Amino acid sequence: MKCKISRNAAKVLQAELDKPEHEGKFLRVYVTHSHGDHAHYGLGIDDQSDKDVLVETDSGIKVLLEKDNDFLDGVRVDYFYSPEEGFAVTNPTKGNHGDH
Repeated sequence: MKCKISRNAAKVLQAELDKPEHEGKFLRVYVTHSHGDHAHYGLGIDDQSDKDVLVETDSGIKVLLEKDNDFLDGVRVDYFYSPEEGFAVTNPTKGNHGDH
């Protein structure tokens, strides 16, 4: 499984992961719901379970993805400062290029 994290997102996420209360935990990308041929995503900080695959990204951040969930393979995490500041999670490999 693959996951891509943009430079902006990695900077914000690493600051959160470096907090003492998150020691030993990982970023989790998950599907909040899916319908048709696409899904909507969420982010969290969590412990690894036996249902997860731990993927190391080129940004150095390790990400938990649920095993055998095709909507998660190829997911991309971005962080934008405008028009609104915040994360955007998409999966271009599955034709999901943003919310509708």
